[in-house]
This record gives sequence, C-alpha cells and structure tokens, in this order.
Amino acid sequence: MAEKVKKDKSQMRHGYTTGACSTAVAKSALIALITGEVQKTVTIHLPVGRDAEFIIEKCAFTDHTGYAETIKDAGDDPDATHLALIAAEVCWADTPGIKLDGGIGVGRVTKPGLPIPVGGAAINPVPRQMIITTVQGVLDEFKIDRGVKVVISVPNGEEIAKKTLNGRLGIIGGISILGTRGIVVPFSSSAYMASIVEAISVAKACGSNHLVLTTGGRSEKYAMNLLPHLPEDAFIEMGDFIGFSIKQCKKQGIEKVSLVGMMGKFSKFAQGVMMVHSRGSSVNFEFLANIAKDAGVDEKLIEEILQANTASQVGEMMAAAGQVQFFQKLCETCCYTALKHIKGGIEFETAIYSLKGQLLGRAVGIDSIA
Repeated sequence: MAEKVKKDKSQMRHGYTTGACSTAVAKSALIALITGEVQKTVTIHLPVGRDAEFIIEKCAFTDHTGYAETIKDAGDDPDATHLALIAAEVCWADTPGIKLDGGIGVGRVTKPGLPIPVGGAAINPVPRQMIITTVQGVLDEFKIDRGVKVVISVPNGEEIAKKTLNGRLGIIGGISILGTRGIVVPFSSSAYMASIVEAISVAKACGSNHLVLTTGGRSEKYAMNLLPHLPEDAFIEMGDFIGFSIKQCKKQGIEKVSLVGMMGKFSKFAQGVMMVHSRGSSVNFEFLANIAKDAGVDEKLIEEILQANTASQVGEMMAAAGQVQFFQKLCETCCYTALKHIKGGIEFETAIYSLKGQLLGRAVGIDSIA
C-alpha cells in the first residue's frame, strides 16, 4: 500500500469562517426578499480585503421573508464546523435599522467576560459588523429605506458545540459565529489562542483570580482532582501555548496560576521554551541532568538521564528511584521560568504528573524569582 503523502501547509486549501458564511446567506436571503428571485450564488467582501463567492444550497422567499442556506467549507482545516449548514432568515421589520439575532444552533451567552453581553446571541463583533454592513449595502443598492431583522441559524449547531469549548465559556445551545478575517487558515494557531484569551476573560469576569492552566484533557482531569475547590471555568486548556497563556493571565490581572502537566512539555518549559509543541522544540537532557545534580541524585542515575530518549523516561527513572527532590526542583524551576517570562506579578505553582496520573512533584506559593 502506498504511503499517504502529508500535505505541506503552504499547499493546503483555505476555507471560510462561520462569520463569512453567515454574511453570504444573509445577503442572499435579503436579495431574494427584495427581488423575488432565487439566488444560486452570492459574492461578499471579506475582512482580509478580497471578495469570495459562495454557493447557495437553498433559497426561498415570500412577500415578507427571505431564506438562504450554504454549507461551510473549512478547507483543509480540521474545524468542528466543517460542512455545517449555515442559514439566514431575513424579514421586514416595523422599526428602522438592522436587528441581528441567532436562531436554532447559535449559542447564547450566559457568562460575563465575552465581547457579547449576557443573553446575546454568540455572534462575535467582526462577523456581526460584517453581516450588518453587507445587509445595509444591499438596502442602499436597491434604495430601500426599511428596517430588517436577520436571524442566523445552524441546524446542527448544538451537537457541533459539544466538540468546542463553548460550554466552558458559558455559551449554551449552539456554536459561536466567528472569524476576524473571513477565511480559515489550515492548522492556524490564532483560533486556539483566541479561545484561551476568552476563557481567561470569562473566568476573571466570573470572579476567579486563581486559574489552572493545563496542557491537555488528561492533565486537566488530574488538575481537577488536585484542586477540587475551584470552579470549572477556572480550568483552562492552554495546550502548547504556555508562554502566551501566562502573559494573558498577567494582562488580565489574574493573581495566582497553577500550571499542571506532564514531564515532556514541562521539561521543555522549565528550560525556557514557551511554545512546547513536539515539532518546535526538543528536551535538553543535560538540563535535566543539572536539575538532578542540584537535587542530589547520584552520578549513575545522572548518566542514565543523559542517555535517555524521552523526558517521560527520565520521569519514570526518577520516580522508581524515589527521587522526590528532583521533581520538586523541576516544578520550582517551572515557576521561576514563568515569573521571569512575565516579569513577575503572579503567584505560581506547578504540578507534574505521570501519564498514569501519579503526582510526581509540586511546588506552591512561588511569587518571586530566586
């Protein structure tokens, strides 16, 4: 069997955001309402400064209402909303202006801290402005001075939202309509980083000044068992973006941060690597050997550290040898590295776990550089 060739990122196909799709169907529905003609395609202007054409899968109208649907194409990005049906219904309103709301499958905001007020439909500011500006442009083109109501729906949105962080952010009942550029860049970090910022903002607005940043779902589970007194929204999956996340915590005035993860990523972070993806950095075994020396580990074990293949292997060796002080030193180093990166201002603690959930080490209450 031929080996599957992995695409180069530069050759990957871009897609369109839910915001761009919502704008396209809103425009199509309004034109159908005004002209009495079914729309099969529509062109909109994207925030990135270029036009894009969308296929309209379904379009219908009455004397008072226009309706349009499109299928979201996320390109080569593994987006949870890829192939989602995005729909818009536009009707005449009794009052002037453009009223925009979310229908079935578009979430409602239930917690403060997001750029949308509590109770509002989860249509973010850029797509909201894009829809309103485009709708106003159609009204101006046809010289119509009437108010309209636009309702964006995603029929399968509530099910899709289960694959997102919306529930943790307090967005209930569906997905968010997102997109600051109108296009989806495959495997872009920007969307994930934006979700981290929003999660910190929501936690802060809900009264949490102690946040727990974890490197993934497994470490989050361990963190919740370690710190059961904290509310769910205080736990944030930062993934590989440790440096970015702690800077955002300082920017938003968080007082205490617990870092919870495993040997691999935290061994890199301790040595000063702020983005700890496996492809972007490697474990420095000499660094770990020096930590071991400071912890009083004997020369034989230190030599084994230098010959190790992974940080997890080092962790297993140290745990088997009962070298608690090694993990303590490594956790403390993570805290000091974090403080140095943000130039102080937050109290840090670090907890490192094994893959099987054993707490290997923990350093608490560190708020100044040693």
